[in-house]
Amino acid sequence: MIKVIISGYGRMGHMVEKELQKRGIELVEASEDITATDPAKAKECVCIDFTTPEAFRANYPFIAKNFKAAVVGTTGWNDIEADVRKAFDDAGTTLIYASNFSLGVNALYAAVTKVSAMLKGNGYKAEIEEIHHIHKLDAPSGTAKVLGALVEKELGEKPEITSVREGEVPGIHTLTLTSAEDKITLRHEAFSREGLAKGAVIAALMTEDHQGVHEFSELL
Repeated sequence: MIKVIISGYGRMGHMVEKELQKRGIELVEASEDITATDPAKAKECVCIDFTTPEAFRANYPFIAKNFKAAVVGTTGWNDIEADVRKAFDDAGTTLIYASNFSLGVNALYAAVTKVSAMLKGNGYKAEIEEIHHIHKLDAPSGTAKVLGALVEKELGEKPEITSVREGEVPGIHTLTLTSAEDKITLRHEAFSREGLAKGAVIAALMTEDHQGVHEFSELL
């Protein structure tokens, strides 16, 4: 059975801890500064990272070099993705990352891919709206960016993305595809962030059977 060290002990870190407890997985420690972790301890553990874009940018070299594997749910580092992948590849450390670890959102990705490909060349325009709580730091959300990239690739149209920050909304993502004849809406609404924690722990378990760098959706 895997052992886990959590990087970032905020709301998501606490939810990951609860999910680990449900599954009987050992939490070795939860850290606000992952670079202070004893490397000997890190080598036996999977790091589950839910921090900030700035923290992950500073910490990923240490995580890649010292941990057995890593699961990264932090977003906002797309511009250094090539550097991150190389660091983990060079270290031989398994990395599973996602803009959103929710199983439902990953099912949405699959549906958007299929529907967009079917509609290509038939006059459909795409719009994406994402709504999140006021504490979310990045906009558009990583999930919205992934949806946008999928639509652009499969439909051949770059969608407009609208970001809304209000209250404590866990996350709502809506893709609307409109033609002169009809409109299709694909929507995912999270009731809480627990789905993200569940998916991250599932990904941590996957590191036992996978090597290399992977997006969570690929493995699903």
